[in-house]
Order: sequence, then C-alpha cells, then structure tokens
Amino acid sequence: MLTGGKIGLRARHEDDIPVLRTELYNDVVNAARASGVPWRPLSPDAKDSPLAVDAEEKEDRISFSVVELEGDTLIGIASVWGIDTHNRSAHLGIALRPSARGKGYGTDVVGALCHYGFVVRSLHRLQVDTLADNTTMQRSAERNGFVREGVLRSSAWVLGEFVDEVLLGLLVGDWKQGASQRVSG
Repeated sequence: MLTGGKIGLRARHEDDIPVLRTELYNDVVNAARASGVPWRPLSPDAKDSPLAVDAEEKEDRISFSVVELEGDTLIGIASVWGIDTHNRSAHLGIALRPSARGKGYGTDVVGALCHYGFVVRSLHRLQVDTLADNTTMQRSAERNGFVREGVLRSSAWVLGEFVDEVLLGLLVGDWKQGASQRVSG
C-alpha cells in the first residue's frame, strides 16, 4: 500500500464495489462530471463496470481504492490514467465519498499519486484535467506543486452543456524541488 499522511492507496477489493457504486457511480451528477463518457445505469453484476476489480493490470491505467489510514475506512478512488511510457507522462484522477470531502484527503491523495507516478513509475510529467468549477481539485493539485497551464474552453459535454476544463501540470524536477523545500522549510 502507498501511504500519505492520512490516506492509503491500495488495490480495489470486491467489497469496495457496492459502496463505490452507491456513493460515487449512482450519483448521476457526480459520475457525469467525473467521467468523459455518458453515465449509464449498470446492473449489480455488470462485468464492464468502471469500478470493476481488474484481474490484470492495464498498461495505460492504474486504479486504486483510497482508505483512511486510521481505521482502514474506504473513502474513495484514485487513478493514474493515460500512462504514456514513451513520453513518460500520465493524468491523475480522484473521487471521494461524500462523507470524506472537505477533510484534506484530496491533497493527500494527489501527493500519494505523485509519489506513485514519479518514484514508482519513473514518469516525467503528471497532469490534472478538471472542470473549471472544480476548485477543490485545483487546490489539491496546486498544494502539491501543480501549475495551472491553461483552460480548454467548452471542451467537456456535461449534463447537457459544454463547460471549460482547467489543465494543471507538474514535472518531476519541480516536484522533487518542492518536496525538498517542504522537508527543510
């Protein structure tokens, strides 16, 4: 398990699926805002669920369940996706259960994902793409050293309208420099 200050990133377990389905996926507004594909209802035994436990690792996506270290409570999901091994880059994504929001977990999750991307996978660049009104994700990324690089105007179709997305990026050298400053400062 990868750990942050308050959270751990671990493999997704079968027992996680019903909770994640109920609190994240079946919340149509939340699910539609978090995904680049239209929401659709899934039967409880759907094999193509985006929450499914993957028996084998995919080359371009690693999915984690996020747990609170104190008590091992499931608080959400996180992923490193769009992994490009040639350019050594990837994107980060997180979704927290409603009861876990607003407690600083997001910043900790982004930090643990950075460690995974830069240290474990030896990536050079990480990127966060989020809806422009998702200031919580933007702050979590910025607290970990991400820099706002631009806005993609009307790039995401969400619940009947086009909305802007914000791009934030972080390079391994900047992340290492920020980490050393946090330790010495």
